[in-house]
Amino acid sequence: MLAVALALVTLVCMVFAHRHPLAYITSCPQWLFACRQGPPDGFNSTGTVLVAASARDRRGNALLGGGLEMEAVWISQRAALRCLVRHHPDWTQAELAAAIGRSRSWVTKWLARLDAAAPEDLSVLHSRSRARHTPPAATPPAVVERLLALRDDPPEHLRRVPGPRALLYYLHRDAAALALDVPLPRSTRTIWKVLRRHGRIAVDAPRRRQPLVRPAPLEEVQTDFKDATTVPADPDGKQQHVVEVCNFVDAGTSILLSAQVSADYHAATAFDAVLTFLQQYGRPKRLTFDRDPRWVGSASGRDFPSALVRFLLCLGIEPQICPPHHPQANAFVER
Repeated sequence: MLAVALALVTLVCMVFAHRHPLAYITSCPQWLFACRQGPPDGFNSTGTVLVAASARDRRGNALLGGGLEMEAVWISQRAALRCLVRHHPDWTQAELAAAIGRSRSWVTKWLARLDAAAPEDLSVLHSRSRARHTPPAATPPAVVERLLALRDDPPEHLRRVPGPRALLYYLHRDAAALALDVPLPRSTRTIWKVLRRHGRIAVDAPRRRQPLVRPAPLEEVQTDFKDATTVPADPDGKQQHVVEVCNFVDAGTSILLSAQVSADYHAATAFDAVLTFLQQYGRPKRLTFDRDPRWVGSASGRDFPSALVRFLLCLGIEPQICPPHHPQANAFVER
């Protein structure tokens, strides 16, 4: 029964903690133990206050998620410090730091904050925001105009468009900019923002993915070579591709139409594989393949179509050769 009761209390505390974290910390047992009159029960055998347990259950699992968990632990430590100072005014800062498990500088900082607040003020236990109280100073318009002038008319016969780093270098050496007698930018990021705001740096347009329109079945066939990884390579041999498979995939249905295995694929055997496929399935409108020399020939003979390309053109089949470094153009057989 006791275990069931503790489980129910823990569940209620978890729900309450997410909605009222400060009220949960100031009402948790460890905080009350540290504030109790007389010898505090919140000490263990070594004299350390068990304040970190206020935001965790008996198994060490976090009761508060994300930043709330850390803030809850910090609030409990600050509350315990205020209680210890109240009940043990003769303790030194070193003893308070050892009891809470924090540094002396932390105790010094929070003693000053607690002394400046009311004794029962709970808002002082919260962390202070580190955000700027005032916005950063804007770049003077005269400096912006000078920056844009240096960008549009590069100084010292600079034969390129100066970027933020070059503009920062020339701006602090420009007589017209120094004569303005105003603070000049000291960061390349500030100059980059000015250039971006005034259209000197193009904004990248978001990429919009266009859905691929599938062709009709057997209208486009994609082919490529694949290594047969189930065949082990000869440790003493120099051949990189031991056994290869020439796959033919229909782009309209993603169906593997043919897979021809060979241990010696070159231009002639690759031509025979295409011929075998055409005899079995007929003529598609397009045959897509990459720039493998076995398909398109050597790079030195790029002005002369390969035998396979000329053969496809004679049959009325459009040879669609993928551009370099674009495997997505042959996606159905490359995956």
